[in-house]
Amino acid sequence: MEPSDDEKYAAFEEKVKKTIYIDNLSPLVTKTVLENAIKQFGGVNDVQFIPNYFTSSNTCAALVQMQSAKQAEEIIQEMGDSPLMILGMPRPVRALKAQAEMFEDRPKQHKRKIVCRWMDPTHPNFELAKKIKDLTKKHAAETQFMIEQELAKEEKLHDQQSETLKTNYKKYELIDGAQADGNVKRLAAQYGTVLNDY
Repeated sequence: MEPSDDEKYAAFEEKVKKTIYIDNLSPLVTKTVLENAIKQFGGVNDVQFIPNYFTSSNTCAALVQMQSAKQAEEIIQEMGDSPLMILGMPRPVRALKAQAEMFEDRPKQHKRKIVCRWMDPTHPNFELAKKIKDLTKKHAAETQFMIEQELAKEEKLHDQQSETLKTNYKKYELIDGAQADGNVKRLAAQYGTVLNDY
């Protein structure tokens, strides 16, 4: 017997609870790479790449379905506390709760009906509708501002990480050069230090 519309939507809601939305992904990240990165937190049922809903940058996003809703919640908490880098992306990936609207295969709620129509200025609710419209615009502007602030913080983090990497690489070159030209051995002999080969 085929499940009813209510049963289909209930199953879909359970799927949403098990799923996390991940963005700030490099365009080079594949399904296998992302799945292996998330597996350290728990079992992964499915990975689906989708449009990036929260930024207009060239980063990618994905829906990752875990084996349980508890795992999904724990990953969001864990990645909030400890940033996760995937495939050399300078910005840590971000994990959020998935929303039903993000799924292309979202089943319809047969009891739900949305009716759109033009409202005449003389209608009693016209002013209320206008206020709601203005409030929506304000909310969109505030959201965009918050996204820009978040991107600015991430760019700053990227610059700091790049500078740290450059500094560490210079240190490595200096040490490697000292070993190659024999200075390390000469200093060790001068000060009576025993060198261990690694």
